[in-house]
Amino acid sequence: MDFKTLDQQVSVSEELAPGAVQALADAGVELLVCNRPEHESENLATFAELEQAARDAGMEFAAIPFSRGQMQPSHSEAFADLLSSGKRVHAFCRTGNRSCNLWAAARCTQGADKRELQAAAQQAGYDISGVLVTY
Repeated sequence: MDFKTLDQQVSVSEELAPGAVQALADAGVELLVCNRPEHESENLATFAELEQAARDAGMEFAAIPFSRGQMQPSHSEAFADLLSSGKRVHAFCRTGNRSCNLWAAARCTQGADKRELQAAAQQAGYDISGVLVTY
């Protein structure tokens, strides 16, 4: 699995299959967060299947779903709440882009330096410039 580390707490990736969840737990992830809608496309695991895989691996599961271009302040607030737990988090969506943008928005609400966020996102291959203008 190809996951990108954004900071000491958060990594992101494209869509996950339930069989890939144990490797994340083995890497120290404690909380798995899905950012895509339940039925975004065919042949994707359901939230129930992902939650079961997370529980079987000893992790928690949360869904903060939204469609591309539809992120709202409530999404970033919910993710910031999860981050405040201090747990290691892995977030995913179809490509990882939504999850990276959500991370940036949540970190902005927590007062993070926007230049540092931009550098981390660019290093991981994501563009968060739209989020940085909004927050």
